Amino acid sequence: MGRRTQADRDAITIEIGYAFVSACFAAALAFGAVYGPALAFSLSPATRRTLAVAGVILAAAVFLLRVTHVLLGFARRPENDGD
Repeated sequence: MGRRTQADRDAITIEIGYAFVSACFAAALAFGAVYGPALAFSLSPATRRTLAVAGVILAAAVFLLRVTHVLLGFARRPENDGD
């Protein structure tokens, strides 16, 4: 395995950025899906707190899974040797 070209480094940088942005979006959707009812309905403070904690836990899990999925998928792609 030789040195990486500038194009390889650029591709990795773009893929990391895509993984981060798409993971943030997916995590925000997951949190909103769990915590949304607390905003829409009049719930007790304990229920709101429970939904917030559950939303944060789910959002963190979704974030980590999305980043892992994108970056492992990128690593498994066959390299283009220019042939």
